[in-house]
Amino acid sequence: MDLFVEAFMDALIDSAKMLPLLFVIYVAIEIAEVKFGNRMGKGMAKAGKAGPVIGAVTGIIPQCGISVVGTALYTQRLVTIGTLFAIYLATSDEAIPVILSQPDAVGVIVPLLATKLVVAIGVGYLIDFIFRKRNAQIFEHVEEYAEGHDEADHHHEGAFEEKACCGHTPTAEGQHLTARAVLYHPLIHTLKIFAFIFVVSLVIALLFAYVGQDAIGAALGKVVILQPVIAALIGLIPNCAASVAITEFYLSGVITFGATIAGLCASGGLGILVLVKEDNRADALKVIAGLFGISVAVGMILQVCGA
Repeated sequence: MDLFVEAFMDALIDSAKMLPLLFVIYVAIEIAEVKFGNRMGKGMAKAGKAGPVIGAVTGIIPQCGISVVGTALYTQRLVTIGTLFAIYLATSDEAIPVILSQPDAVGVIVPLLATKLVVAIGVGYLIDFIFRKRNAQIFEHVEEYAEGHDEADHHHEGAFEEKACCGHTPTAEGQHLTARAVLYHPLIHTLKIFAFIFVVSLVIALLFAYVGQDAIGAALGKVVILQPVIAALIGLIPNCAASVAITEFYLSGVITFGATIAGLCASGGLGILVLVKEDNRADALKVIAGLFGISVAVGMILQVCGA
């Protein structure tokens, strides 16, 4: 019982220390969403052949709704399948805010983001090359949209009204920097992420307390090749808790960098739910399977290279 109480208090104190900085980070993200979210969404919609670069750069920014908007644009035939993959692979969901809330860990941000950005752009262009015939119609559609000419029965504005986490719409027109917009959602989101961090931290602390760090390290060492597979499966869960868990496991030394990249590359967040809901089911399953396979392959390559 003493071990449990000690682990519980350690996890609670460590998680609580992150709260002030985590809230400040989410306030900053909210302001960026209100001021620039719609502009970024429309920039992706008019990117054309530059889609994988625009999608990856936009996806790397820690916005909880960018994968949702990117998916909606894909289902509206305004971005290519390569752009969609670039957005998913670049998106880290809650990983960056969680790392930033722990000053001792900020050194991992640059290699993590750089790796994801290179993977996202490279894979995005490769997929667009493979599907170049299919994309020809999309490029024509995008050009018509950019010039203000489009099919009468299309309602592309709906792509910018998809709900992200906590039920808010990060790219909706007409948002203003009200106290509710800037403080309420970040506060709710901070408390949700705090709860996820606390649960994951408690699980890790209990494992270390009852099993032992050396024993866990030895066990993981025996299945190190499977870590990217497990992490990618966790990453596919359409909930911000998945990226929180992967990040905390990595920062605690439970999983490797390669497995972390695999998990975070697969972490498309709520965008995956939108894809399943709005797109052809067969196409959606192919995209999800491709995202999983690519994420695992990248993670395994990194592990073989010693990352």
